[in-house]
Amino acid sequence: MTILMPVAKFVVISGIVYLVIAVGLIYSQFPQPFKQTKGLDFTRLDQENQPMEPLTYRARDGAELAYRHYGQENAGPLVVVVHGSGAFGAAYDGLARGIAAQGSDVLLPDLRGHGSNPEPRGDVAYIGQLEDDLMDLIRLHRKEGQELVLLGHSSGGGLVLRFAGGQYGAELDKAVLLAPFLKYNAPATRESSGGWARVLTRRVIGLSMLNTVGISQLNHLVMIQFNFPDAIRNGPYGDLLTDAYSFALNTSYAPRNDYLKDIAALPEFVLIVGDQDEAFYPQKYEPLMKEVTDKGRYFLLEDVSHLGVSSAPQTLNIITDFMND
Repeated sequence: MTILMPVAKFVVISGIVYLVIAVGLIYSQFPQPFKQTKGLDFTRLDQENQPMEPLTYRARDGAELAYRHYGQENAGPLVVVVHGSGAFGAAYDGLARGIAAQGSDVLLPDLRGHGSNPEPRGDVAYIGQLEDDLMDLIRLHRKEGQELVLLGHSSGGGLVLRFAGGQYGAELDKAVLLAPFLKYNAPATRESSGGWARVLTRRVIGLSMLNTVGISQLNHLVMIQFNFPDAIRNGPYGDLLTDAYSFALNTSYAPRNDYLKDIAALPEFVLIVGDQDEAFYPQKYEPLMKEVTDKGRYFLLEDVSHLGVSSAPQTLNIITDFMND
């Protein structure tokens, strides 16, 4: 008894200190206005396109989420296009139309926390909810025997990797990765994603500490901000942008800490990246990913930026060949 009492006291005090440190780290850092510094090149983006009006589907928690549907059901494989961080589905309208014109059935969702119906913007209810939402949409449209292809750009590519390595990975037949986010510490990732992202590092450490001991009540707090130029914020789709993510949403959007395990779970895939990518090191994808999988084909596009890869004509040609293979 005399031995156990000091041990119990030590455990309690250590736990309290642990929590105090975690909470202190979290509240030692807050979001700040993003000063306009060099980041991603938005100059080549077409902001004058007129995407079709969105439909909605009901996710398992009852939320009505927006998406667009291109092509005809049973026309070919079911392709789900996953947008990048801060963006929304309609920004990929041209790519979705091009894929549908080649005979695919294409879905283009606004991920939860994004677009015109964010509920709330930049946040999800729990880590993993984005995967559940995608699966709910897939089950609504996928026909028996229909091939499933996930296509993701940037963080959307990271979500495709997470999906492949998660509970629904066996549903996936093929994947298309456009300059995908692998992980903040992956060799292919530039510091701050080339000026695009600002991570509240102390807050992330504190929230990670709390989640390690099963405390998730503060996961709604912002942990990352994005560097949208003023011209984009004030443009025709400025009200659809999402310039910050909570810990829960950002974690849900990215591969797991063992990102190589998620990469190894991929089915047959193509990876397309521009040689002028500002966020990632394009030449580092292939050697890194080939360490854990031989199922990929890699394409480096000349004079193409990080955002430009989704609209480059070569990208659609590569995807079309991959679909028909």
